[in-house]
Amino acid sequence: MPVTLALPSIARHFDTSIASASWIVIINLLVLGCTVFLGARLGDRYGHPKVFFIGIIIITLGAIMIAMSQSLEQVIIFRGLQGLGAGLIHGNGDAMLAYAFPAEERGRAYAFPITGSRMGTLIGLAAFGLFLEFISWRLVFLTMLPIGLIVIMSSLPALRANEESRVKNPGRIDFLGAGLLIATASVFILSGMHVHGGEESFTSSEAFSYHIPMHLLFLGLLALFIVVERRVQDPFVEFKHFRDKYFTLALVSNVSFHLSMLATFILVPLMIEEGKGLSPIWVTLVLLPHQSFGLFMPMIAGNLHDKYNPKLLRPICMVSIAVGFVLLGLFSGPAPVWVMPFLLFPVSVGTNAFNTVNNATVMSALPVEHRGFASGMLETTRDLGHALGATMATIVMAMILPPTIALMTGEQAQGFYISGFKIAALMVVAVMLTGAVINMFHKALPQATGSAPPRASSPQPGGASGDS
Repeated sequence: MPVTLALPSIARHFDTSIASASWIVIINLLVLGCTVFLGARLGDRYGHPKVFFIGIIIITLGAIMIAMSQSLEQVIIFRGLQGLGAGLIHGNGDAMLAYAFPAEERGRAYAFPITGSRMGTLIGLAAFGLFLEFISWRLVFLTMLPIGLIVIMSSLPALRANEESRVKNPGRIDFLGAGLLIATASVFILSGMHVHGGEESFTSSEAFSYHIPMHLLFLGLLALFIVVERRVQDPFVEFKHFRDKYFTLALVSNVSFHLSMLATFILVPLMIEEGKGLSPIWVTLVLLPHQSFGLFMPMIAGNLHDKYNPKLLRPICMVSIAVGFVLLGLFSGPAPVWVMPFLLFPVSVGTNAFNTVNNATVMSALPVEHRGFASGMLETTRDLGHALGATMATIVMAMILPPTIALMTGEQAQGFYISGFKIAALMVVAVMLTGAVINMFHKALPQATGSAPPRASSPQPGGASGDS
């Protein structure tokens, strides 16, 4: 999120359009979404700490190269390199936590990275704004150098324990299946993006000629991937794990949750800027309280999960998000903008509580030796939810807004944006209520499921203790 703040500055520096500069974000998301599962499977074979460590080095070097870039093309290429590093990090971080902590401690364990991401976003939004205003966009990326060095140093104990934590007999990697999955994921992500010519819509002639063929190509590649994977001895994606209905239901919940998360960050700014005609600073003021809930709610939810393992916790979180979108849809139009953080309150609570608990649920649903597969699917479904959230929100808005919206004055267009926001909010409500019903059929997992194997008898390499 903070990097998107730099797009106008980068576009001005290289004398190009925002549309061209937006490829900095697109390429990063594209490579990340396509390589995260491959990163997890590589972690199974070579050790999750080792692949995680390589990802840190790649993303740090990529940041240095971006700061030194002399053209927009170089920035885009090195931003894609950072996406690869991020894929290796995201694909293995959850697996490392699943190895280090038994099931009864994973709620609190998964609260830490979620809290850290919220804190990083808040700091980045504040600090990067100052960098862009008074110094240079290059400093935005150079901040990754000291951060990367700190993470490299703090990851050394885990790296020394790499051999001990490796999955036993992981099998070979099906690189044909990996290539097909990367191609399928690439087409799916691109099918929801407006990289076609003309206006950014799903209803224009340019959009129809781009999006429909891309969706059809995605379905064809997906069918080919499934056929190929079912015929190989060691498939890249082991479909047998989806027979575990609790694991599969938790992944479906992850998709629906992240759909609502992305919809929030697309619909709320549209409502404030286009529906109310206010400046972007009001978007920050409205979303800042929402983001700040991530500083404490994940830990509260993690403790509840570890102590009581309540069956209803995740359904309640999803219902809370749905209630928040009902309030937003009904009252955000006529209400003054300062009321919107209060309308967002149920969304803020549900979002920041659900993520921790569902991550722990997914990573505890399968035996610990399959933690790489669980970690890869957790991050893949997260990216799938983001793509669906962005696509569905924009499709609904495109269906409601008239083709002549660009010719209207701001006051004339506001009513259409408010109507579109209401219908899009109801779409999110339907998805979240469906997710809540799905979660009702997911019984609480036994605390022993998927717990880490005892390691007290074998000391950690390099003197690292199990508690660290």
